[in-house]
Formats: sequence, C-alpha cells, structure tokens
Amino acid sequence: MNTTYEEIIKSRMSSKSYEKLSALKNTKVMEFVGFFIKHCNPDSVYVCNDSEADIQYVRDQALSLGEEKTLRLPRQTIHWDSYNDQGRDKNNTRFIVYRENLASMEAMNAIEYEQGYNEIMEISKDIMKGKTAIVQFFSEGPTESPFTIPCVQFTDSWYVAHSEFILYRSAYNHFLKLKESEKDDFFRFIHSAGELDENGNTANLDKRRIYMDTQNNIVYSMNNQYAGNSVGLKKHSMRLAIKKSGDEGWLCEHMFIMAAIDKEKNRKTYFCGAYPSACGKTSTAMIPGEKIVGDDIAYFRNINGEFRAVNVEFGIFGIIQDVNAKDDPVIFENLMKDQEIIFSNVLMGPDKNPYWLGMGVEAPDEGRNHFGQWHKGIKDAKGKTVGVAHGNARYTMRLDYLENIDREGFEAKNGVKVEGILYGGRDSDTTVPVEESPDWKDGILLKAATLESETTSATLGAEGVRDASPMANMDFVSYPLGEYTMNNIKFGESVKDTPKIFSNNYFMRGPDGNFMTSKLAKKVWLHWADGRIHNEFDAYRTPTGMIPKYEDLVMLFKKYLGEEFSKDDYEYLFAFRCTKWIEKLERTKAFYNKMDPETPKEIFDYWEAAIEKIKTARDQYGDEIRPGDYKA
Repeated sequence: MNTTYEEIIKSRMSSKSYEKLSALKNTKVMEFVGFFIKHCNPDSVYVCNDSEADIQYVRDQALSLGEEKTLRLPRQTIHWDSYNDQGRDKNNTRFIVYRENLASMEAMNAIEYEQGYNEIMEISKDIMKGKTAIVQFFSEGPTESPFTIPCVQFTDSWYVAHSEFILYRSAYNHFLKLKESEKDDFFRFIHSAGELDENGNTANLDKRRIYMDTQNNIVYSMNNQYAGNSVGLKKHSMRLAIKKSGDEGWLCEHMFIMAAIDKEKNRKTYFCGAYPSACGKTSTAMIPGEKIVGDDIAYFRNINGEFRAVNVEFGIFGIIQDVNAKDDPVIFENLMKDQEIIFSNVLMGPDKNPYWLGMGVEAPDEGRNHFGQWHKGIKDAKGKTVGVAHGNARYTMRLDYLENIDREGFEAKNGVKVEGILYGGRDSDTTVPVEESPDWKDGILLKAATLESETTSATLGAEGVRDASPMANMDFVSYPLGEYTMNNIKFGESVKDTPKIFSNNYFMRGPDGNFMTSKLAKKVWLHWADGRIHNEFDAYRTPTGMIPKYEDLVMLFKKYLGEEFSKDDYEYLFAFRCTKWIEKLERTKAFYNKMDPETPKEIFDYWEAAIEKIKTARDQYGDEIRPGDYKA
C-alpha cells in the first residue's frame, strides 16, 4: 500500500509489525500511524493484533521497563503515577473547535482550533524519541455489532497499552473485516507520557495537555500517565462518542447497566443509571443479589424499535478507596485473587501486598507508593502528610471476573432491552428516595437535567452547596448542553417501548441530621421501580411524578432487607417540599443559561410551567405535602 509515510513506517517497524499494519489495507490507519511516527519520532513501533502472544508481550514490557511491578500474587501488578498526576486534569482538558463553532462551546473549556492544534503539535514534536511506541486496535462496545466503534491507540506507555487490553475488546480482526465504506470511520488516540524522571514518571507536567477534536474524531494526550488522562478509550472516547451520537441520532451516556432480579417471578429487568460522583452509582450497579452488565459508560441505540444498550467497556477502572470485605464483598474478593489486576497509586508493603485507604486491613508503616519510598508520617514538599495511598487510587480488572456479571447481557451484540432509567443525585432536604416520571420528556427535564450533588462541610468547608450535574455527564458533554438535552428527549420518544424514568436520592437527612435509611435501602427503591415497570404497585401523585405507597414499601423492606419501615420515616422521606423544588428548578435554569445561552426556549418553558404547578400546589396544600394528599 503506497502512502506518504510508507518508508518511515517500514524503517521503524519489524517486518512482522509492518505485515500486521499493511494487512488492514486501510489508508487512513497508515496515514495516522505514519504521521505520528514522523512527528513524535519514536525509535521503534510495535503493532499489536488480538493474539495472546501480543497481549503477553505488552505485559512483559510493562514489567521489564519498570512501568509496573509484580506483587506477591504473581498475576497482579502495581503502577504508580507521578505524585502530581493523580486525577483527570480538567483545566488542561480542552476541546479544539473550529472558529465558527467556538461561541457555542466557550463555556465547555474550548479553544480555537488553530491555536490548540499548533500548541499540541509543538508539545508533541519528538516527544517519543528514545522510546518504543505501541499501536493497538480496539472496539468501543462488542465487535461486529450495530454498536461497534473501532478505535486505534498510539502510545509510548506499556502501562497504558496493558490497561487498554484489560479494559476494552481487542479489535484487530474487526479492522480486518471492515468494508471499504467503513474504513474511514474510527476514533484515533495519540498519547505520550513524555520525558520521564528518575522514578519513571512524567517530568513535564506543566506541559500536560489533553486536547479533543470531536470534529475529526482524534484526541491528543501528552505528558501524563494517570489512566483517566492517558487511556484513550475511556473518557476521551466518551466525549467523541457523545458528539458522534448527537450527529447520528443515538446516545452515549455516563451510565451503568444492571439487571434487577426477581427470583420468585423468574424475571430479569434491565436498568441503566446515571449518578454524579459520590452519589451511589457503583453501589447501585453492584447491589447484592442483582446482576451487572457494565459500571460506567453505555451506548443506546434504537434496534428494531427497542431501546437497547451495551456496555462500552470490557473491564473496570474502579476507585479502590473504601473497597473492603464488608461494603464491597464481590470486588474485594476478586482483588484478593491471583488474577490479572493492575493496582495504581496504592502502597506496596514489604510483604509485596497492596494496601489502600478504607481497605479494612491494617497497613504496614512503610513501603512504596505514589510518593516514592514511604513511611508513616512522611510529609510532601508542602508539608502535607502523605497517606498510605491516594484517595483516587484505582484497580484495573476484567469485568467478567465478577460472579454477579450478567453474561447474557455482557456479550449481547444487539445489547439489552432497557426498561428503566435511574437518575440519582445527592441532597439532604429536597428529593425523595425514589420517584417515577409520568413520561420520558418529563423524566429528562425534571429528573435528569436537574441532577445535583450536595457538598458537606467535612469535605469542602461549605455545607449544602449544590453542584449542578445534568445527566451526571457535564464533564464529558461535547456539544451545547441544550441541544444534548433535546437529543435525549428525541431519542427516548423514538422507540416503541420507552423506558420509565425514576429519580433516586439516597442522602435525605432527618431532623437530627442523620441519614434516614441504610446503604442497602437502595435495593428497596430499585425493586419498587421494577414493580412499577411491571404494573405491580399503585402510586401516589406529586407535582413532579409518582411515589410509593407506604404498604408496598413495608412489604419490600421486609422481603429484601428483613427490616421494619416506620410510617413516620415514610412520611418524612416522601413529603413533597414545594419551595425546595422551586429553588432547585431555578438553579437548573440559571445553570443552563450559563452553560448554553442558546438552550431551546421550550426547555425553559417546561420548567416555568413546572414551577407554576408547584406554586399552585403550595397554595392549596401548604409548603410540605404529605404523601397521598396531592390530587393532580
């Protein structure tokens, strides 16, 4: 295949790697690889296919070059990012946008295309000199399915390459089978850890940049190692997919996929759910006794008139803090097994075991962690005491290791039929634990678009601040918020059996300031939603939806938790607080005005009508409406 870069490609690859690349007969892949070989200037390039031999070679190189180290259990490894490279870099994660589109994206940390492109090209020039680069082929979603998005990763980090093989489906064979009309349609990711310091970590963090070009489906990520910044198919790909889905009429959402299991009825009901950080997303996806399909990102498509979803990923890049035998028994059990897991930014003790915050196991007083050689009480350059592990420390693991995986749904090329959508926020005094929306549009505008997460004085010094998080997706929405919201409405209304939408709030506090229910109460709220989908429970109306009746919750608490549920708790938890809801809707309006002044007027009109409806209810029933009192 003759391309502009054929000579340099051949000169930097073994004949075997070149054969793998040229066998694809894909000019766009060759041009992508050739351009960045010339520009980033690696000494050599290794091309991976789907073989176990190539996957093992990546594992071996990550160890031999010191990017990972073996733990006591030989199939487990540990990786450390730089002390100051421990989370997503929001300030330097930017969209590079053509001038004519810039105004609509300015609130989303966008930069003019030419300026951003020139900057990232300057930073990445010769950045791989002295290193080997790795080329990999993956699929977002199952391969050879209606959901598949092919992806090419070009990186100089063997740790990143290893992580990708755990987290995503290898898709070299999928690329081999692409039709001519499909060969230009794939996502591209170029990453470099950059110059490394004596610890093998990125040295030039001041030049850390993650620039997203959704117009051409390419992401440039330079001078970083933390997987949230470096692993292309994670949140970088999500931003590309959100824009692509908006253009093509499907959805990419920051959601888990799970199945509620009713053993008595031999029934499985698929739910998806979006929750801002620290609002219960992972714990809901992993409710004991239910089944999980995916924990983070879902694609939705209309397949023969049905609302169907796939888990985009093959593995879990999970926060490990507070994962312990009591609260997360399934995950904890797997982290104790000799199977392929990468721990990042935790402590490796003298016994070569991993230790993390909230593990429930006493950690040693010394070892190696993200700070370097560590001992209890050690302080960093700013005088801050360094903990055993970082609060954002992670584990990278195959999802199909979990006993509670729903294998049927996980492997389904046409996805699973979704019957319920959960949107969960965090507030202490407004939103009831579970409420059903009367229809899809109402659910998007009153449940999804109004999502908030409340801060506490213990963490941020300002109690009760509500951070807006529409669809729990604001960090990743890659085109104007109003248009994105309208696309959510249009998609749900386009299918025959539109899923029911429910809101969740696990964090209502009582008059004494304590949480009203246990962590496991979410199982009750889930199974009430399941019962509503299957027409098994009646409900009371509120100005914003439908809530459970007391007698049904009494039965569900007894059935699933073996607990009593008092009438006083019920009436407090499910009271409708009119002024609080009006304030919530006013905050939502202000946020949309700030983020997207071009938000369609019909969205604001809908919220205004909801506010007037609540005001009328307040005049008739008082500021707090007891369950069952409101008559629509």
